[in-house]
Formats: sequence, C-alpha cells, structure tokens
Amino acid sequence: MCEVVRVSLADTVSTAARNAWALTFGTGIGDPEPTPSTVVSVAPHRELRRYDGLDADGPAGADDPAVLLVPPLAAPAFCFDLRPDQSMARFLRDTGRATYLVDYGDITFEDRRMGFEDWIDDILPESIRQVSADRGGRAVDLVGWSIGGVLALLTAAADPTLPIRSITAVGAPLSYDHMVGVRELRALARLDGGRTATAAIRATGGVSAQLTRIAYRATAWDRELKRPFFIASNLTDTATLARMETIDRFQNSLPGYPGRFYNQLWGRFMLNNDIGKGVVHFGDRTIALADVTVPVLLVGGPTDVITPAAAVEHGLTTLTGSPQVRYETAPGSHLGLLSARDTTWTYLDKFLRDLAQ
Repeated sequence: MCEVVRVSLADTVSTAARNAWALTFGTGIGDPEPTPSTVVSVAPHRELRRYDGLDADGPAGADDPAVLLVPPLAAPAFCFDLRPDQSMARFLRDTGRATYLVDYGDITFEDRRMGFEDWIDDILPESIRQVSADRGGRAVDLVGWSIGGVLALLTAAADPTLPIRSITAVGAPLSYDHMVGVRELRALARLDGGRTATAAIRATGGVSAQLTRIAYRATAWDRELKRPFFIASNLTDTATLARMETIDRFQNSLPGYPGRFYNQLWGRFMLNNDIGKGVVHFGDRTIALADVTVPVLLVGGPTDVITPAAAVEHGLTTLTGSPQVRYETAPGSHLGLLSARDTTWTYLDKFLRDLAQ
C-alpha cells in the first residue's frame, strides 16, 4: 500500500512540475487543435472557410443544411472553435451540417474608414451568396455571436432577397439601454455631445487591439486577480489549465475596431440606442429590424457581464417581422455562451431541426 502511495505522489509532483514549466518557460500546456477546414475563397476581410466533413469523401453533401458562422469585430474568428470540447463549429459539423466561417482577419489603421455598411452590404452578403452557391443554391442559416449577431440581423434586414433561412444571435446586444456602464457614458457624453470621444477615435484610426484586450480583461477583473491562486490550486489538473490557456489565447488575439465602425457604434448604438429602438440610422439610410423576415433564435446569458440577458431579450420587441422569435438563456460568461453544450448548442440544434420539418 505504501509503495502505491509513493508512486501516486511522484506522478502528482511530476505533473505539477511539468505544468508549471509549460506555463512559465515552455510553449504552453497544449497546442491549439482547430477543427480541420478548407479555404473556399480569399478576399480582404472575408476569408471563407468550410469545415471538413466527417468521412474520407470530403465535405458534407450538397443537400446538407448550410450554416455560416458570423464572428463579431474585435474578436478572433476562432471564438467558434476554441478547442475540441469547446467548439460550436465542430458540434455543427458533427450533427451533419455543412458549416462555414467568415474570417475578417486583422484590422489595421488602413481600415479606419470601414463602417457597418462594409459588413452589411458587402462582406456578409458576399459570404452568404458563396456559401449558398457551394451548397447548390440552398438557403443559409446564420449563427452570429455578440456584435456578429447584430451584423447578421442587420444584413438580413437590409436585403431580404439574400438566401438566408434563419438567424441565431448569441449574446447579441439588441438594446444599449440594458448594457452595463452605458448610462454613465451617456452622462459624460452630454458634457460635449460626445465630440471628444469621436475626435479621439478618428485621430487614432479606431480602437487598437491592445485597448480592446485591456477592456475585455477588465470585464473579468476577478478572474485576473484570482489567476495566481487558480494556477497554484490546479497545477496537477492539466485539463483545467488547458482550458484556462485557451481563454488566455483568445484574449491575446483580440483585434481592434476600425475608426468609422466604432464611431457608428458609439454614436448610433451607445448614445442613441438605435438598435434598441429597432431602426438604425447610417447617414440618410435607415435599416429596420422589423424587416427581418426569417425565423430567429436569441440566446442570452443571465451571468454575462458584457451583454446582459435583458439586452438580448429586447429583440422580442423589435423583430416584429420575423415569423418566430425564440428566446433562451444559457449559463456562463459572454464567451462561455458559445461553448454551453447543454444549453446553447441544444437550443441551436433543436431550432435548426424544427426548421427542417
């Protein structure tokens, strides 16, 4: 019995030492394991990838449902494919759906003039049409996270002729009246009408990747404070440390916002709450959420500190042109909503299956 205890203790110490070295001096606990995919097309800010099928014959058949994953700006596209057990992309592929992803790539100073219209009128419509063509003309199910869900809804509202079958918006802010800190920002903006912030964003060409990463970490300040204790408490738990490392990798990969896009987000969404009123104004142009005419699934998180559940649920009052709008809740952080297997994934699977009946 004593010999067994000594062997177990030796293994534990060895595992802890190996993990400590990997986190401090090594290359990490484990390498990323992205779901295999094939590039369908490449163009600026719209690389389109198709996740490879389950068998040796290649991608899913032309008759299989087509799903296009729509990431937000200021987040890496691999948010849908963090690791094998936290991959919505892999889940959708494994449930027999032809799954695609549009990747915007890096956002730089040269992209400062890009705005919402670039995504709504160009990047997403072209991606949707390409996915549909790759599936023999079938309509496409859009799945967007965070602002990606807002972009998907606005794209559908702007052009009802696009081959879209449904839209799922996970953690999508559909009313900034419900967003934490926005009321305070509005109060400060009243001092000068928001001109100082607008001028600063224009001068710098947008919101930098570094600033985006700092802001994201600030929303989970308690995680950052507890990090040393968490690592020390889990040094022998390689799987837990690997999941932590995945979140770190995600945070360290956050890109920035183009200047014009963020100024629109600041002025039209945060200050005026156009999205919450159901009609977004871009210059002389208006896009109404009531013009979304396909079924919609909304998923909010009661513990999401970035997009409170009420901000997502508000879509029930603005998406009046949709034949059905489902609202569900899931546990976890803003990013955690995407890997909530027993809730978000289950809701999505049922929603898409019901559409096929």
